[in-house]
Amino acid sequence: MPIKRRSFLKKASFSGAILAAGRSLFATDSPVSEITSDPARYMGDFAAPKLETIRAAFIGVGARGPSHLKFFAGLPGTEVVAISDLYEDHAVRWSEEAGNIGKTSGRHQGIKTYYGEENAWQKMLEEVLPDVVFISTNWANHAPMAIASMRAGAHAFVEVPLALTVEEMWEIVKVSENTRRHCMMMENVNYGRDELMFLNIVRQGLLGDLLHAEAAYIHELRWQMEEVERGTGSWRTGHYARRNGNLYPTHGLGPVAQYMNLGRSEDNFKSLVSFSTPAMGRQRWAKENYSADHQWNQLDFQGGDLNTSIIKTQLGRTIMVQWDETSPRPYTRHNLIQGTLGVMAGFPTRIALEGGVPGITKNHHSWAQGEQLTALYEKYDHPLYKRLNETAANSGHGGMDGIMMYRIVECLHNGLPLDQNVYEGCYWSAVAPLSEASVEADGAPQRFPDFTRNEWRKTKPLAIID
Repeated sequence: MPIKRRSFLKKASFSGAILAAGRSLFATDSPVSEITSDPARYMGDFAAPKLETIRAAFIGVGARGPSHLKFFAGLPGTEVVAISDLYEDHAVRWSEEAGNIGKTSGRHQGIKTYYGEENAWQKMLEEVLPDVVFISTNWANHAPMAIASMRAGAHAFVEVPLALTVEEMWEIVKVSENTRRHCMMMENVNYGRDELMFLNIVRQGLLGDLLHAEAAYIHELRWQMEEVERGTGSWRTGHYARRNGNLYPTHGLGPVAQYMNLGRSEDNFKSLVSFSTPAMGRQRWAKENYSADHQWNQLDFQGGDLNTSIIKTQLGRTIMVQWDETSPRPYTRHNLIQGTLGVMAGFPTRIALEGGVPGITKNHHSWAQGEQLTALYEKYDHPLYKRLNETAANSGHGGMDGIMMYRIVECLHNGLPLDQNVYEGCYWSAVAPLSEASVEADGAPQRFPDFTRNEWRKTKPLAIID
């Protein structure tokens, strides 16, 4: 959404407060007194009643939304009932696409479209009463739209991050527990082939006891600044200008957090320290590529080009989380997990084990990588990947988007707990505001809120799902 259209954000509940309150929202302590612990309402392993047919509404079909809609519409037992977008052409196009997908089966016909008015999505929720809502909008609207969806009786599935402030995360938790509705942040990277295989290998104990992880989102995206009127860059650029921290932590952090069972029976997030480099790259890019009077050259970019944060867990384990969407360098999420018996890492994928990887390496001083990993994939590929990789192959991001959507639908159909619960979405997203607070305080530690109020010990580890 263009920055000049901030009135949209101000009309949504919470969004105006987000923009106005600034760093005062980045609390280091949880407002536990505002939300009393109720074990009976704890959502850690929550399974909603089965839905034979899942009636879905979609908010935002400009960038990520269409891929979610297309794959969802192609699955049995689904019905696209409504689409809302700020722009008419987006809403109309994707309602027609969904109708074409369901034409032979008679599904996805008569889809209602809502557009133009900046609160059209609220009208949609009131009139359609969907079972689930998929939210793929600008970051500032994720929390208010998710909260409104749950209050309207729908399960909410939200693009990353789940929310921008700790206060919003607490509100999401409270509403999810009170309404007994799922609120899942759709972290698609948890469904990547390597991430699923690493989880399988960790669960089988090949790495021993886990000690340390490294996660990142290093992805040069300066080109998004070309998106001035529409598109991600039209609103992300403002975040880079006014915020200084790790603004996009969840792609790298989500998988390693589940390897470590953080927030699930074994361990949990404790504290974070964070440092940012100088802010130079975006300012330089703007000066070199736009006229002096261009709106990007009127911004004072405050966000450091690269942020490094270190998380300490309750058990004393560590996680390095890095973020850089500015520097000219190859893409990486790091995806490193270190245990007492070995290490696995990504980009490129490689593994080293004490005593060597059987049949491949002689000791831990050499990586098993490249074509050497063929046998490892055959032996340790996650059963979920084996079952769904062909079905999801054309869904985007190497199939991880499709596997994620398939699992969402499968869990809702069968009344199963989701693979990612509301608390995980909050913990992973909380890195952004906590890192901003730490950077501003010259690296002072910031404590993670315990969004579960000490109930996380009851949550089962994510199982290796067949």
